[in-house]
Amino acid sequence: RRIMISKRARTILIIVVVALFLLCAMAAGGYWATGPSLRCNLPEKGLADEGWSARIVTAGGVDRCYYLYTPPGYDPSQPAPLVVSFHGFMSNPDSHGLITHWHQLAAEEGFLLAYPQGSGYPQRWNAAPGWAVDDVDDVQFFLDIVADVSAAASVDPARVYVSGFSNGGGMAERVGCELADQVAAMGTVAGAVRSMEECSPSRPVPAMVFHGTADPVVIYEGGEVEHVLIRTIAESIGASITFMGAEWVGTWATLNGCDPTPEALAPSGGVRGLRYTGCRNDAEVIFYAINEGGHTWPGGFPIPVGKTSQDIDATEELWRFFEQHSLDAQP
Repeated sequence: RRIMISKRARTILIIVVVALFLLCAMAAGGYWATGPSLRCNLPEKGLADEGWSARIVTAGGVDRCYYLYTPPGYDPSQPAPLVVSFHGFMSNPDSHGLITHWHQLAAEEGFLLAYPQGSGYPQRWNAAPGWAVDDVDDVQFFLDIVADVSAAASVDPARVYVSGFSNGGGMAERVGCELADQVAAMGTVAGAVRSMEECSPSRPVPAMVFHGTADPVVIYEGGEVEHVLIRTIAESIGASITFMGAEWVGTWATLNGCDPTPEALAPSGGVRGLRYTGCRNDAEVIFYAINEGGHTWPGGFPIPVGKTSQDIDATEELWRFFEQHSLDAQP
């Protein structure tokens, strides 16, 4: 016997299903934006196998999690480069991987990759005043990640690289300032750099930087965060909301002893580039301005904080840049 459903009942059923879908989508969105990573609940120890593993290190007395990706065909008898990439504010390793696809490139190129997980809620990095969580030591966390990966796999210590997005970009810059002897090169996208006053690297660090000219979070010209939601959340945790913008790149070039006048790179679509050369130890600095680019990762998965340019792939460009630099080649 067929069960007849009235038009009104069907309409109510559709509304209920759509509402449940939206609630699930909102919950999933909240997880991807701010929540801890599920893999961290089942950490692994010992030697690394091919593929993904979540690992725990104790940094400054606090247990911290990171994802390690070991590429297919990995040969433990051959020391491999290591890239450590920090996620942005209100993010996590899962969403950072989705946005940047660093692990996909690692699979193709054969390097080791670490996606660290920040602390607090929303998750973040101690890259600027007011961003710390209970005195968490994120610089020590980076060192502990490198040591842990080196114990689990074969890492070439002369080819350790750091990158990051937004607040994670500010963290990458801090690592470059404080651990210059540990990283062969660094890269940032929309880096939230608060100040360069206390930055005094022990050696010149090559750097590649991307920044959108229409970034509403880390303003291209520098200044306070304009994006209402991110500004409100940052203020609610007492974090600083004023950043340098793109001008910090010139300061980094000065620290590297580069010629003060950069050379222009050939434009590509809406991307303009500058290269600082003549630097000490050949520690060049390359800057890409993304015309009308938002607070996004060029060439990556689009996120709703402005335009995501597809005129350049930041992940690929960063890796090509990293490949050119090694601590062994720098006196």
